[in-house]
Amino acid sequence: MTIRTALWLLLATLRLSLAPAALAAVAGPDVGGATAFRDRPPQDEVIYFLLPDRFENGDPSNDRGGLSGGRLATGFDPSDKAFYHGGDLKGLISRLDYIQGLGATAVWVAPVFRNKPVQGAAGAESAGYHGYWITDFTRVDPHFGTNQDFHALVEAVHGRGLKLYLDIVVNHTADVIAYRECPTRSCPYRSHADYPYQRRGGLHGEPINSGFLGDYAQHQTAENFANLTRADYAYTPYVPRGEEHVKVPDWLNDPIYYHNRGNSTFSGESSTFGDFFGLDDLMTENPRVVRGFIDIYGAWIDEYGIDGFRIDTAKHVNPEFWQAFVPAMLARARARGIANFHIFGEVHTAAADAAPLALHTRVDKLPAVLDFAFAAALRATVAGSQGTEVLTRLFGQDALYEGGAAAARQLPTFISNHDQGRFAYFVRAARPGIAADEVLRRVLLAHAMLFTLRGVPVVYYGDEQGFAGRGGDQDARQDMFASRVASYNSEPLLGTGASTAHASFNREHPLYRAIARLASLRRSHAALRDGAQLVRADANAPGLFAVSRLDPHSGRELLIAFNTSTTAVNAQVTIDASSGNFFSLVGSCEPSASVPGSYHVEVPPLDYIVCAAGVGP
Repeated sequence: MTIRTALWLLLATLRLSLAPAALAAVAGPDVGGATAFRDRPPQDEVIYFLLPDRFENGDPSNDRGGLSGGRLATGFDPSDKAFYHGGDLKGLISRLDYIQGLGATAVWVAPVFRNKPVQGAAGAESAGYHGYWITDFTRVDPHFGTNQDFHALVEAVHGRGLKLYLDIVVNHTADVIAYRECPTRSCPYRSHADYPYQRRGGLHGEPINSGFLGDYAQHQTAENFANLTRADYAYTPYVPRGEEHVKVPDWLNDPIYYHNRGNSTFSGESSTFGDFFGLDDLMTENPRVVRGFIDIYGAWIDEYGIDGFRIDTAKHVNPEFWQAFVPAMLARARARGIANFHIFGEVHTAAADAAPLALHTRVDKLPAVLDFAFAAALRATVAGSQGTEVLTRLFGQDALYEGGAAAARQLPTFISNHDQGRFAYFVRAARPGIAADEVLRRVLLAHAMLFTLRGVPVVYYGDEQGFAGRGGDQDARQDMFASRVASYNSEPLLGTGASTAHASFNREHPLYRAIARLASLRRSHAALRDGAQLVRADANAPGLFAVSRLDPHSGRELLIAFNTSTTAVNAQVTIDASSGNFFSLVGSCEPSASVPGSYHVEVPPLDYIVCAAGVGP
């Protein structure tokens, strides 16, 4: 780290510490106590997302998941980024103090259910360390521990006044079902038009499934699906020998409950009916499947009292499923005394456009979705070189969500994730040859936006330690405990120059400290959690972006101004005419409005300020 970078980081940390009394000026949500956490609405949370396998190894005895043999049998190879590395639930429990110290109030864990240990073509195998290749929906994967360990995790999380969000999958199971026509399991998608349910082998093939009326909404009844007796309308599915009962509950082993149409092209009908990269695509239109998954995931609420679900691949499931599933889960949660159960679906989009996301809150009736559009907008403006008007357009679409702007404040927002990659990687990809100190400043600025703009901030594990990576997926899933993956260890960590070859739980890391202060700022001001957001200024080039957040109780204005350019910004910004005096929460703020309704801001390069209307703390 250069002297220049060190001085800049010191100043950034001091700026967030200038007004400790101001941070406490408005009481924040109570995160302690035996039951107080149950009363917090979703928008009050700061979520920390992690993959248990990559976080901390608390019990080396379960590294191989109770299996014997080499890595293709056990899935364990800590030197390979595609295999299990040894992290588990006991390790996570041991590090909850670290997570809480960052300011997180909710822990979102990737799926913990038993997975198929290894799958993939010969020479291209990988392991289910990530949790998304489920075979047993009722038990914790032995690589992570036991159901008792999960119970202990929930108890430990709740004992700290935190919440526990569980990642779930409904769209598919592990790749178990094979097709006679495709020995390599690489089967092209076969459509309804060319391969209807009522014929075997295509339009002119053998008549089957007499009386089955199809899978449209009006036909999604138990009586209609009783006529679907054969699953070989498009391909001839079968369960390989030795895997006939690998899935739990046992009804999941019957191919009749899957679409069996080959691999999705992620367009048209195949987006819902195709296999997700070969994974067995469930027929979620079938009432038996709907009832089965309500029972499966309802049991996890009943038994463990978890606080929310993140739903994987939600966009690839038919709307009618969610219209039945979501109310059932909310009812189970209420019966368990969980009034603010948070459900948010993964609806992937690469564009800074809310419409594809909002559709699933309007039609599917998902209470919330992960805000991929927010992530795309920050990558365009803070990592890239587009103007801040991109952000204005995005927030102008908040009315599209079911529930409008208030619902948008409950959308989990993020800048990094386990599939697309980390924000620092996007900065480097957009700006080849960029200096390390500028990467760090852009990452800090993006986190400032994450914590102060509307939505529920999600911190991706390791971002607070300067993880960057060289891409998405496996390249963005580094180990927090001492890693043995050469590609991970060869990359100096942003902000310190350290390596993942050593454990990465440094509470003095400049990013950890900055995020903790941002979490404190958010916790101390209701305007940042649930206040209406008004865009005050933007630019058609890198530069100023300013918003006001209004306290939901008093109406008091917080003005937040960001500078996405490498030169200082001086500008007049619109404010409420009743906001006369201001004091600083972050950065340098003018003591009063220039004239009623206009306020002067000066924002250093790649920086931000937070100015509160009023007479001071």
